[in-house]
Amino acid sequence: MPIASAGRHRILHLSDTHVTASGVDEDGVDALAALDRILHDARFVPGIDLVVVSGDIADDGSVAGCAAVRARVGHFARDRGIPHVYCPGNHDTRESFAKVLGTGHLAADGTDMGEPADLGSDERAAVSVIRGLRVITLDSLVPGAVHGVVGAEQLRWLRSVLARPAEAGTVVVLHHPPIALHSSPLMGSVNLRNAEQFAAAVAGGDVRAVLCGHYHLQLSGSLDGIPVWVTPGVVTRIDLTAPPRLERAVTGAGASVVDLGGPFSPMCHTLHARDPRAGQQVYLVDAVSGVDVPTE
Repeated sequence: MPIASAGRHRILHLSDTHVTASGVDEDGVDALAALDRILHDARFVPGIDLVVVSGDIADDGSVAGCAAVRARVGHFARDRGIPHVYCPGNHDTRESFAKVLGTGHLAADGTDMGEPADLGSDERAAVSVIRGLRVITLDSLVPGAVHGVVGAEQLRWLRSVLARPAEAGTVVVLHHPPIALHSSPLMGSVNLRNAEQFAAAVAGGDVRAVLCGHYHLQLSGSLDGIPVWVTPGVVTRIDLTAPPRLERAVTGAGASVVDLGGPFSPMCHTLHARDPRAGQQVYLVDAVSGVDVPTE
């Protein structure tokens, strides 16, 4: 569907901050320090119109973890006069998310500017419009599970929202990617389980990009012609050079810049924090059994 306006937008895309009440995640990584580092190193990126955080905000699902991320990302956004938008991930709880972030769509001054989906449940889907760009956040959280699902009510709501084109098109944000790298031992089991239904809901509309997290690495693909971008994790990065069946996580915060509009849209590139410990192994596990493997 043609887009009514060729307006340009630049998004700073973060994901998987995994902050806890103490600031340190379950693997012993100082998640607050990792977030501070990537925000510090992104301070000179010009022209950012929006910050998106695509889930796993609080590693322990706590109010304190969500609040710490909101405070830091909110400060970055407030200094630039831009909104910041969040969706829940599998580590989050809907109760803490709602208490701290409301709809997840916050103006530069912290005001909740989102329109929540009318779902008759506690799922945290919402929409807002930023300089003509419609931003839709979905809730793919399945409590107690690592994989994701966007429920039937959300998909019906999504189709109804997309039925009317936005001035500068739409970006859809959710935690679990609807794509997977099949050479990975885990992606195909922890991804969005109902990707086909999600693809049908966004087909034929004005969706310019789908932004996700969860995998802790950068990955691009397409879903029936719609570009999908997975941003690397803030707290750790998954290193795909591990031997078969093994998953290795290393330190080194990452983020993405997503440019919409212009001749190459969407164009995404990755930022890496200048961390002197980047690349140090955090864990190495058997991806099937979950058992730790001795350091090589």
